[in-house]
Amino acid sequence: MKTRRQFIKFSVKFLSGLGMFFGTIGAWLEKVYAQTKRILVPKGTDLSTLRSENPATLDTRNLDVRPLKEFETMGQTDHEVDLKSWRLSIDGNVAAPARLSYSRILELPSIERKVLMICPGVFTNHGKWKGISLMTVLNLAGMKADTTHIVVSGPLGSYEKVEKFPIADIRSDKVFLAYQVNGQRLPQKHGFPLRIVAEDYYGDDWVKYVYTIEAIKQLE
Repeated sequence: MKTRRQFIKFSVKFLSGLGMFFGTIGAWLEKVYAQTKRILVPKGTDLSTLRSENPATLDTRNLDVRPLKEFETMGQTDHEVDLKSWRLSIDGNVAAPARLSYSRILELPSIERKVLMICPGVFTNHGKWKGISLMTVLNLAGMKADTTHIVVSGPLGSYEKVEKFPIADIRSDKVFLAYQVNGQRLPQKHGFPLRIVAEDYYGDDWVKYVYTIEAIKQLE
């Protein structure tokens, strides 16, 4: 027969587990709702009319790809990389930190997606981006299961930009690394050799000239 203390202990564990279950269900329902309330952008829409929109509220499946020659850019545009010495570093909360050459990255399984970039109030680019899943390189380095976020940095030097993304957006490939756009090698001014493509994020989060990726376990 359970004592009163044992009963209370069991009840607390049960209710905690129930809370976690409904918390997970709630997060899933919130994500589904966010998808269903998106505004479907009609084919042929003038991209300039979307400059003040939040990309997370738009369904862009019907949008035409903008020609690369019409792409606008932000931030540094002239960073130079020597591919002979350049390496993509993956470290942090991983079992075996790795350094990958550009040629090695091109050998990895690729992904390709049409994603809209919005620089609020300034410009919009809609391109077909090709590259690799961040999970691919993180798995090569043995990312640990308790990783909560990924920190991306680029370029190396005084203009370095650092952004952090939740691991859920990494696993879903909502955030990935691109080395091509519209079928062409990523131009220097757009972040060669690698840049972040971040669906539903504003353009300021799309780090260019990526050279390091760090897995972290963020404490609540």
